[in-house]
Amino acid sequence: MTRQQQAAHSFRNLHTSGFIMPNAWDAGSALILAAAGFPAIGTTSAGIAFSLGKQDYRVSDPRLAVSREEMFGRCSQIVQAVALPVSGDLEAGYGDAPEDVANCVLQAVEVGLAGCNIEDKPTAQEQLYEPTLAAERIAGARQALMAHGADLVINARTDAWLVGEGDPLAASIRRANLYLEAGADCVFLPGVTDLPTARTLVREIAGPVNLVLGLGGSSGNAHELLAAGVRRISVGGSLARAALGFVRRSAELLRDSGSVAFTDGEISGPDLNTLFAATRAAA
Repeated sequence: MTRQQQAAHSFRNLHTSGFIMPNAWDAGSALILAAAGFPAIGTTSAGIAFSLGKQDYRVSDPRLAVSREEMFGRCSQIVQAVALPVSGDLEAGYGDAPEDVANCVLQAVEVGLAGCNIEDKPTAQEQLYEPTLAAERIAGARQALMAHGADLVINARTDAWLVGEGDPLAASIRRANLYLEAGADCVFLPGVTDLPTARTLVREIAGPVNLVLGLGGSSGNAHELLAAGVRRISVGGSLARAALGFVRRSAELLRDSGSVAFTDGEISGPDLNTLFAATRAAA
């Protein structure tokens, strides 16, 4: 069994009991998260985009979108840095057709990812794929993996809650079950953080339910959601946005007062050197 196959197998098993999976945007952030003791790490398309000075999700100019090559390049760096399973945020699979998503998941296997998210919202559009096409895209990915004897945990993401497709609860449940039937291992429903809705999703969806915290604020608690039956809690780009928020506040403090008080909570250079050497040694 290859390292990638072992990672996919371990990652799939994590969804039987529930876990927290923070999201990294580069090798350094991945190493810090790994050292904190999490069992797996996700990438964040938002964090990667922002680290490149580009846009995410609602892209106003195609020139500001992260290319497929840039995204997979950063995913590869994160995979190589840590010994943990890594799940890649691969947006909508870099194409509308099932064949495009099939090629995307095969490339994910090549770079060593254990899993990936595939969204049902086309890039730079404010509408979702028609449900049948969205399910066919997941089916195409699963069939390609099977044809190549490859393993990858497919986390089918529906943005029904974010886009507001009719009754978002009913639409999310309907789409989630369609995607599971098509071959997804689990489903991801960003926009839900409250316990009553989470319990409904867990009850009505025939597979592992994954949610994200920090998308639009600090509401929700990962431990409480896991106790309610949610199988995976990620944080998307919230760590990256918080880090950039700290950079901006620190820059304004330095500009306005000349103070470098922002260094009070920093990790020292020697500590980072030690952490990175120890964590990479295990990869």
